[in-house]
Amino acid sequence: MALADRELITRLLTAPLEDLLAEARARRDARNGVSGSARMTYSPKVFIPLTRLCMDVCHYCTFATTPSQLAAPYLSEEDVLRIARDGAAAGCKEALFTLGDAPERRYAAAREWLAGRGFSRTIDYVRHCAGLVLEETGLLPHVNAGVLDEDDYRMLRPVAASCGLMLESASERLLEKGRSHYGSPDKVPAVRIASLEAAGRARVPMTSGILIGIGEMPEERFESLIALRDVHRAHGHLQEVIVQNFCPKPGTKMAEAPEATEADFLRVIAAARIVLPNEVSVQAPPNLNDERLVELIDAGIDDWGGISPVTADHVNPEAPWPEIERLEAICAGAGLPLVERLTVYPRFVATDDRSWIDAGLYPAVLRLSDAEGLARDSRWSPGVAGHVPASPALPLGRCYEGPAAPALHRILDRAAAGKELSIDEIIALFATRGAHAQAVVEAADNLRRQARGETVTYVVNRNINYTNICTHHCAFCAFSKTSSKAGFRDTPYNLDLEEIADRAREAVAKGATEVCLQGGIHPSYTGDTYASIVRAVKDACPDLHVHAFSPLEVAQGARTLGMTVGDYLRRLKDEGLGSLPGTAAEILHDDIRTQICPDKLTTAEWLGVVRDAHLVGLPTTSTIMYGHLERTEHWAHHLLALRRLQAETGGFTEFVPLPLVHMEAPFYRRGQSRKGPSWREALMMHAVARIVLFGQIDSIQCSWVKLGVDGASAVLAAGANDLGGVLMNESISRAAGASHGQELTVDQLFQAASAAGRPLRQRTTLYKDVVSLEDA
Repeated sequence: MALADRELITRLLTAPLEDLLAEARARRDARNGVSGSARMTYSPKVFIPLTRLCMDVCHYCTFATTPSQLAAPYLSEEDVLRIARDGAAAGCKEALFTLGDAPERRYAAAREWLAGRGFSRTIDYVRHCAGLVLEETGLLPHVNAGVLDEDDYRMLRPVAASCGLMLESASERLLEKGRSHYGSPDKVPAVRIASLEAAGRARVPMTSGILIGIGEMPEERFESLIALRDVHRAHGHLQEVIVQNFCPKPGTKMAEAPEATEADFLRVIAAARIVLPNEVSVQAPPNLNDERLVELIDAGIDDWGGISPVTADHVNPEAPWPEIERLEAICAGAGLPLVERLTVYPRFVATDDRSWIDAGLYPAVLRLSDAEGLARDSRWSPGVAGHVPASPALPLGRCYEGPAAPALHRILDRAAAGKELSIDEIIALFATRGAHAQAVVEAADNLRRQARGETVTYVVNRNINYTNICTHHCAFCAFSKTSSKAGFRDTPYNLDLEEIADRAREAVAKGATEVCLQGGIHPSYTGDTYASIVRAVKDACPDLHVHAFSPLEVAQGARTLGMTVGDYLRRLKDEGLGSLPGTAAEILHDDIRTQICPDKLTTAEWLGVVRDAHLVGLPTTSTIMYGHLERTEHWAHHLLALRRLQAETGGFTEFVPLPLVHMEAPFYRRGQSRKGPSWREALMMHAVARIVLFGQIDSIQCSWVKLGVDGASAVLAAGANDLGGVLMNESISRAAGASHGQELTVDQLFQAASAAGRPLRQRTTLYKDVVSLEDA
């Protein structure tokens, strides 16, 4: 062992406990970056004890037994699926397969049972059952199957998002006669380390850990942590290290053995945080330490492991899981909101490195994850009819108590003073949970009040999507009907000028002050086509505001005529164009655009068209389409790009978050996208946008088409001030699978605003008053 490690062990053994605890807490808290994004995680899991037979005979274990004590050596497929379905129904995301090490090596009953079903090894049956659970329930399997080799791990990759193998101890002494690992060949430290290294070579995210109080010396505990550190340094695959305290169990050879003292236990937890790299989480089992949960937090842990709402801890059946509500309150008291994660940790999910998750498994991971790689917070998705998990009174779905971190207040104060926030600060705002998120939402609502007052606004408009034929191949688009990736709701069409004019006349007859015109990039359209569309509408309805053409359409029109974008925009303005929708923005970050819309405008090109529009006197809206492949850092870059352009031109009228409606989106159907944002993410997009754009873009609009009326009403309490338009014949979201309708009445908008305790007023496209409801 290196001298530096010997010196580290000496310090961990001799330093005052309070000093180590403080150091561990500081390291834990520093992992979260900017304050406000601190959290404690856990995985909602269902526990599947596939077999209680085991090759080894650990002297402290009550999980392993003999064939004579079991009705069958293994759970049947039906039993496995029944347990998994119960877990899925209860909101679990993880299916934890736990079992003894290779029992077929010891028991004929195991070999015969497996052979009768076409399997030669337990691990082959594990892989089969994990595949069934994944396919039938969508739960992500985590496999604790003991010592495996590299080929075994590679075999599991398509069906297991992660695996686990406790090192337990690096002490060879424990293999001696009379000690805890005597007679357990798979507990040889070198064998277990070799298996962990094999998992690293196979690119499998792993859980490991140590067990203290089983006869090891104090310094051997730290040697075990250093061994795990070195394994991770070589392969980068350890997600978490569990520090588990031995609890004597009646009926075992170690029933009378003393437990480690609380001071020793806390010292090892703190040492784990100090020894291990920052990206490796430190976990302690809450059900074995129910009386000292606060102390575990103070020792530097950041994760509670898997907690099941439906199954016991079969390894420690005497220790029930803590109630989530109680655990949540304890964590909140420590300033660490409790957050669900997946069995595979965020750094393996929210990354450009796809090598850690098998391509065939990746769609199942995406379906359960949010933009940070954590678990989705509810079953809600944009465009899906059903219960919205929030209200204007409780926009986050519940009230969170507790103070926000001082550093978070500093960020919010800077924003309120009109200062530009940094990328890291914006990411921190998006990452907030619990009381910290509530502080962000309340700050956004206060800034909304400053910028726009209490009045909620709307516009009476009609959408005219003049063609759904498009030469582009955007991965998210279910509206286009010439792409082989298209959705299935409509047939191709191309409206003629008279039909467009007739629809404009109908809109005016219904009280519309605006017509919004957009369509696909039709192969026969030129710049003259777009000009003729404007002319047809203005000839039919001279006073109707024409809000038309995405930056992509403008660029296409200019290109076909050989004109500069600025000159072409002047021509459109002369024809009667009043403003542009700031759509086709998607995510203003080329890393994402190259994946979802590679043949569209680049970020710089989109911003350039919009800048030119502002410079010729054509205002535009601004949008973001989120909840698919992107991460929170991409949201931050997008918002800053808009803020900086607005500071330059002042031409944006509003910002409109557009959450992905996933159901018919081609890339979702191929398993390449998330299910749109979670509710928390949708809410926080509006709130954080209000904060980041404060002093530049005053109006934040919510999309009732995507969020539903109840969702839009809840978002009014998180920084939004505008409900958009009644729309009349909205078809793009409908093509993607949205079920919230194509049109709203003013009465329905009034009800949405009233639910938020706010008055409603009609506006024009450019935010001038038209008429109040009282005057209608």
